[in-house]
Amino acid sequence: MLTVEPYIALPGTCKDAIDFYQSAVGAKLLFSQTYGDSPMSHMGNAGNIMHCTLQIGDSKLMMCDGPSPAGAVPGTMISLSIGLSDIAKANELFNNLAAGGAISMPMEKTFWAEGFGMLTDKFGIKWMINCEAPQPA
Repeated sequence: MLTVEPYIALPGTCKDAIDFYQSAVGAKLLFSQTYGDSPMSHMGNAGNIMHCTLQIGDSKLMMCDGPSPAGAVPGTMISLSIGLSDIAKANELFNNLAAGGAISMPMEKTFWAEGFGMLTDKFGIKWMINCEAPQPA
C-alpha cells in the first residue's frame, strides 16, 4: 500500500503541537518517540520528539522536533512523506522524484525502515520516502 502524508518538522515545539492539535481538532496520538529513546539520541535533545504520528479523522499527520531547530524556517517545515512496503518501488519513486532535484539523505536502510531517503524535487517540494521494514513471520 502506498500513502502520501504531511510531515512537519518543528523547532523544539512538537510536544506543544501535539497538545494543541489534540485540543483543536481532536487528534489522537498513535505513536511518539523521543531522541533519547532511540538509536538517534546523538542527533537531538533527548526529550525532544524524534517522530510522532497523529490521527485526525481519516488522515494521519506526522511530526518531529527537527534535529537542527535553528534551521527551522516557518513555511518550509513541511514535507510530503510516501510510505510503502516494496523496496524496489521505494527506490524507483525516490530516483524519479530526485531527477533534477537535490538529495538531502540518500535512500538507505535505517533502524526503523528497509529504506528511507529525503530529497527536494526540481519544484522545491520536500519529499521523504519510507519503506517499511519486513515484519517477522
